[in-house]
Amino acid sequence: MVKVKVFSIGKSREEWLNLALFEYEKRLQGKMAIEWLFVKDDEALISATRKETVIALDPHGELLSSEAFCQKIGGLGAHLSFVIGGANGLPASILKQARAIWSLSPLTFTHQMTRLILLEQLYRATEIERGSSYHRGEPHGSTTSRRA
Repeated sequence: MVKVKVFSIGKSREEWLNLALFEYEKRLQGKMAIEWLFVKDDEALISATRKETVIALDPHGELLSSEAFCQKIGGLGAHLSFVIGGANGLPASILKQARAIWSLSPLTFTHQMTRLILLEQLYRATEIERGSSYHRGEPHGSTTSRRA
């Protein structure tokens, strides 16, 4: 089973969002164990991730298709750590130490929504891996990585 740590600023206060996060955590049971580490601010985020090998989620990172995301996480082993920044993005020191910087979209999302999008993509990756109909793939002719 893959163990996933997600470092993020703040907690989810919206009940609908907590329900959605719980739904994806439930779907991931037996495939991935999700551990949430919430901190108060950038300083605490830097401190919490200092000794971690993280994948930074940043709108300016490498933009991946769901298939490429699946392939990349599959090649990283059984322990994954993602870090999500707050309203001002991620501190430069975290971006500098990250093993990879990935973008979930060129759009800007709140850190709460980013958590949900990340979990959905992790679930989608497990479904791509098992060949289920949950993921229907991209249209013919699309590329797996649109930005380097």
